[in-house]
Amino acid sequence: MSQKVVLAFSGGLDTSFCVKYLSEDRGMDVYSVLVDTGGFSDAELKAIEERAYSLGVKSHKTISKTDDYYQQCLKFLVFGNVLKNNTYPLSVSAERIFQAIAAAEYAREIGASAIAHGSTGAGNDQVRFDMAFRIIAPDAEIITPIRDLRLSREAEIEYLKSKGVDQEWHKAAYSINKGLWGTSVGGKETLTSDQFLPEAAWPTQITKTEPETITLTFQHGEIRGVSGATFSEMYPNSVDAIRKITELAGPFGIGRDIHVGDTIIGIKGRVGFEAPAPLILIKAHHTLEKHVLGKWQLYWKEQLANWYGTMLHEGQFMDPVMRNIETFLADTQAHVSGKVHVLLAPHRFQVLGIESEHDLMSSTFGSYGEMNNAWTGDDVRGFSKVASNQVMIYEKINNQ
Repeated sequence: MSQKVVLAFSGGLDTSFCVKYLSEDRGMDVYSVLVDTGGFSDAELKAIEERAYSLGVKSHKTISKTDDYYQQCLKFLVFGNVLKNNTYPLSVSAERIFQAIAAAEYAREIGASAIAHGSTGAGNDQVRFDMAFRIIAPDAEIITPIRDLRLSREAEIEYLKSKGVDQEWHKAAYSINKGLWGTSVGGKETLTSDQFLPEAAWPTQITKTEPETITLTFQHGEIRGVSGATFSEMYPNSVDAIRKITELAGPFGIGRDIHVGDTIIGIKGRVGFEAPAPLILIKAHHTLEKHVLGKWQLYWKEQLANWYGTMLHEGQFMDPVMRNIETFLADTQAHVSGKVHVLLAPHRFQVLGIESEHDLMSSTFGSYGEMNNAWTGDDVRGFSKVASNQVMIYEKINNQ
């Protein structure tokens, strides 16, 4: 009886090689699985399924994880205003761990004795997949043909040709990975330290030039409404609101940048990305929070959320401490409700202001720099005396 192996499958060159290698060279029954976290159309999913069967898989399964991806991960990235190195909304690193978990759970469900992925030995994804597989299905063998055989692209193509798969594997000038939380873009410019991606490299071209203002409605920290000059929509499912913001802002060229960071394996890396919805949502949400939360809530959220983002990026999503941090982040969102007005324009956006019944910037208690209604000048004089007392003593004793 042939050994059963689950292969995390995308339909590209690497995973196509894996199907042939595992089924024909190793004699295994290949169960391919594609985990959709919001980056595929129905037509693309159908084409990938057809490719899997044409290559010789025993079975192919598509697992939709978009809603789980939002509920279990993305909403906490918004709650925490998470931008890796103050730049990157974790577009790829967040979705990879969910794809890996789903593939491992499928392997366990069907009783597969092995799980495979097509990652090379050069990036972060190999670690994320390996860790998830080992945690979810610790008894399964992990097979990584591209990494273990140290194959070049050319060697993979020649191998597939020898197996009768004579497809034109054009090497695109740019590597594109599209998902709900943004699209990564890699090319020759991102392999350097001094170049930016050219206009033609971005998947979404600029077709809007006239600025427009939209209003985002948050309920307990989650995006629930998007409105503009000619429309107003409320969304029970925040995934639909995220897609709407992408549709509105993407054609302005908003959300483009290059992330420079430390990989899990210890080297520096650069990757381009366009993520209009995540960047707008995080900045809008953060502005709303600055109006409705206290200073120590804001301080500790920033510390813990930054750490949460790093753990997620490095494949540690399943560590139980992450659930503790999520509980804290969710608890801070009780009063994070209101409207945020955002200007969209070519290459940029600007948060204009907020409206919220929980706004702590209330004229009832005073106006900054102008008038106060909650204390007297003598109150401030006494407060300042007490607050400065310890440092005054330090200075007197040490700087006589």
